[in-house]
Amino acid sequence: MAFNGLPIETLKRKIDEAQRFLSISLSISNAHTVDFYTRDVWSTFMCVSPEEVLCAISSTHDHTGAVEEKKNTTFGFCSASKKLVDISALLRAAKAHCLPGLGVCMQLEELMQNLRLIYGDTTAGESSDKVLVPDEFMNCKKAHEVQAMSEVVASLAECCRVKQVIDVGSGKGYLCSYLSMRFNLQVFGIDSSSTNTHGAQERNRKLKKFSKAYRKQNRAAGNQALDSEDGSKQHSRNCENSDGSKNFITKETGSFVAQVETSDLSKQVTSDLSASDNATLDPSDSDAGSSFLSMLSPNVIEDASPRVHPSQLSLEEREKRKRENLERKAREGRGNDSDSSLFSPLTSYVTAETELKTLITELEDAVLVGLHTCGDLAPSTLRMFRAKQELRAVCSVGCCYHLLSEEFDQDRQGCISGVCGFPMSQYLKDQACFCGRNARMSACLALERVSAGGGLPMESLFYRAVLHVILQDHYDCFKSEKRVGNVYSKASSFVDYVRRALRKLDLDETKLSDADIQSYHDRYRPRMNEMVAFNMLKVTLAPCIEGLILLDRLCYLKEQENVSHSALVQLFDPLQSPRCYAVVGIKESTV
Repeated sequence: MAFNGLPIETLKRKIDEAQRFLSISLSISNAHTVDFYTRDVWSTFMCVSPEEVLCAISSTHDHTGAVEEKKNTTFGFCSASKKLVDISALLRAAKAHCLPGLGVCMQLEELMQNLRLIYGDTTAGESSDKVLVPDEFMNCKKAHEVQAMSEVVASLAECCRVKQVIDVGSGKGYLCSYLSMRFNLQVFGIDSSSTNTHGAQERNRKLKKFSKAYRKQNRAAGNQALDSEDGSKQHSRNCENSDGSKNFITKETGSFVAQVETSDLSKQVTSDLSASDNATLDPSDSDAGSSFLSMLSPNVIEDASPRVHPSQLSLEEREKRKRENLERKAREGRGNDSDSSLFSPLTSYVTAETELKTLITELEDAVLVGLHTCGDLAPSTLRMFRAKQELRAVCSVGCCYHLLSEEFDQDRQGCISGVCGFPMSQYLKDQACFCGRNARMSACLALERVSAGGGLPMESLFYRAVLHVILQDHYDCFKSEKRVGNVYSKASSFVDYVRRALRKLDLDETKLSDADIQSYHDRYRPRMNEMVAFNMLKVTLAPCIEGLILLDRLCYLKEQENVSHSALVQLFDPLQSPRCYAVVGIKESTV
């Protein structure tokens, strides 16, 4: 598949296929786990047993290939009752309608090869002479993401002949620091959280300090290692010596320089960075009891803090942002002092209408990037790319689909100035395409991790669903505006869980004895396998919903006359990083 080899008409046919499948199966994903027993969800949607579902999902049988469907069924659903009657047919259809099954995305290696073909034999993605940042400064997941994405961004910058990168939703600045230190790119990291911006600045300062000290201490040792590897042009990787010391890659030969007498410095900087990370944590205050998504373990679902619109900020926070940005501009105005950096963190809430030159006075042509941009920020990134002439390429990896606003949602919650996150493309707008919040929550699930043994936290989900039955049976205000929150982690038993939840909801817990509460648990415990099976079906359908959202974004780029190349690329290993797909685009060359 060439970089721009998927014609828009072919893409639209693929979107139609995905939509047709989801129009039948999406009802499962939109069923709320909290209502599982109060609305008898299993009987409403299923004509097969939980055991059949679990057995089929866990089976090593390959659910692919053309198999004749049962009469009067579509994708395993009965045409008359709309209930699932053939689990194998559904599993085959789900596999066929996710992104790999539709055959619409490319691998990272294919993208890099196509970039070289488009712009000729260049040195795209080649690093500077600076040593790389050691892996211990990032966890394995983040290191995997940053390394893969930075190669793509650096190649895009080289292809477009630009030296600036704008990272939207830059968070703690991992990607920004890596791009500036390794590839000598001028990076502007924009984040709506001043806490993240300050943490990113501190992190970058400490990494730069380590980099300088490391190069100085290892110059002699580096020369020896390079001499021994003279003439070697092969690729190397970070490796560990027999004494436990680390090796670092250099650009000149692709060989390594052994670490000498830097363990104390490395430990100190690592300790400093860990302290910075802890100081910049901004835990979400979401309701852990009100949604299926919020009760899932970190291994099953991505976590990110939502953006805060300026209108929701306090006066103090708005003034703080202005002050920090003015201080940054003042520092830049002083010229190239010894502490200057190629990475500039700044605080702002950005949309497609944001005038970038008011934030970045020295703005030139640039590559726009977003690594796990939350909710509507990913669509805003693509709209910004289309609207701003100086943005020559884009690489966007989104996350938190449950925070997307939908244009055809009757509530229209979250849309800013009438601009919504889904759908983006005119093709799906014309069809009034709609997913639903619960389906978008399901889209955040990580099929690969669950398949590899990272199970769902079923007991907490079960507790919440049975609590809902109790609230319905004994309390008139069971649909209170108040939230249950994450009381499961603090509860020692189901009875304790219910009592904690009732107190949090300001309900009279004396109405029920411990025996009354326990009787609900005992009544529904034999039906817990229904919930397990149903939620595994949600996990199975998750990649199909994510696929439709991402195909919409790709279609949006292909609809733009000023975008010459666009593709959907798998950047990451989904086991390490479940939100692994990037939307990549390049504008027509103005040269």
